[in-house]
Amino acid sequence: MRGKENPYLKIGDTNDRSTKGESDYVWALQDINFEVERGEVLGIIGKNGAGKSTLLKILSKVTAPTTGSIKSRGRIASLLEVGTGFNGEMTGRENIYLNGAILGMTKKEIASKLDEIIDFSGCERYIDTPVKRYSSGMTVRLAFAVAAFLEPEILVIDEVLAVGDAEFQKKAIGKMQDISHQGGRTVLFVSHNMAAVKQLCTKGILLENGKIKKHSDIQSVLNEYTNLSKIQSEFMYVIKENKTLISKIVIKNQFDHLTNVFQFNDEIIMEIDIFVNNPKVSLSIFIKDNDFNLIFIDEYPVKESGKYKIVLPSGFLLKSTYYADVHLYSPNIEFFDSKKDEVTFLIENYPQKFSMYDNVDCGIINSPLIWSKIL
Repeated sequence: MRGKENPYLKIGDTNDRSTKGESDYVWALQDINFEVERGEVLGIIGKNGAGKSTLLKILSKVTAPTTGSIKSRGRIASLLEVGTGFNGEMTGRENIYLNGAILGMTKKEIASKLDEIIDFSGCERYIDTPVKRYSSGMTVRLAFAVAAFLEPEILVIDEVLAVGDAEFQKKAIGKMQDISHQGGRTVLFVSHNMAAVKQLCTKGILLENGKIKKHSDIQSVLNEYTNLSKIQSEFMYVIKENKTLISKIVIKNQFDHLTNVFQFNDEIIMEIDIFVNNPKVSLSIFIKDNDFNLIFIDEYPVKESGKYKIVLPSGFLLKSTYYADVHLYSPNIEFFDSKKDEVTFLIENYPQKFSMYDNVDCGIINSPLIWSKIL
């Protein structure tokens, strides 16, 4: 306002978190240009640091763009982080009225939706308790219920639903489908849960290093995201921040060769370097299929820092592309560090014994059952 230059308008490097920058400033987003029609459900996907959350903050008018403009029609309700827009000192009921007022609704309109919001959130017992005493799951339940039932024309949702349990995630996705199909309202959805994105969204945008890599129907965008992961040539995921607890992930075969392309009879070995400053910590791995559906989970209790090895035995998984999430957490489900979809590997061929099933999908896991004759 005093006519002084804004130092944050000095823009330099592209937004690639894996390389050392030449400037103190980067393009978090660059050359972003798209339209979303009324009633459309748009999925925005990409790796960590691609610019997804920044884009939603700009669309929600939380952050102003350095250049360019955002044009929208109708009220925008956003769930960007757990507790955004909530006053911790106020009760759940008071926060419902507060959020409704921010959206421009009258007290009478909010009151007419109050019972539905409380019922959907499942927080009726604590609705008159200050929100600061809510768990993150309870907070996101109430926040989603407020955003969904106060009928904004545009609903913007970042990766907050992952905080909720499986039952709530299912309810939330069903509610978003109802909002778009029956209410004709627009939904913008960011998530690393590709199964939810595929189920909910009609169109998608793939972001890479702050730029639009692909904007098309959701299946084409998911295929492009999968292909990006398949052609990775770097298998050492070095996390450069000093405070992280998972510092490196390496994937290789039984011959000690770094690779993410395996034959059916190869062992798949992951080596994970961790730093531990808590005596009660577990290291877990989530394996997901090509559609990002969870196949299985395994975990191992760790007591000290060091390098840990996970071995997927030969012949265990059939031909497909797979993704692995690695988590470091305490038994009370407090996550210290998580790496999602950063490990991708491909198994190329079926074993000979499946040749009789050429025209049949043999599934994913090759776990031989024990057969016997008992009579």
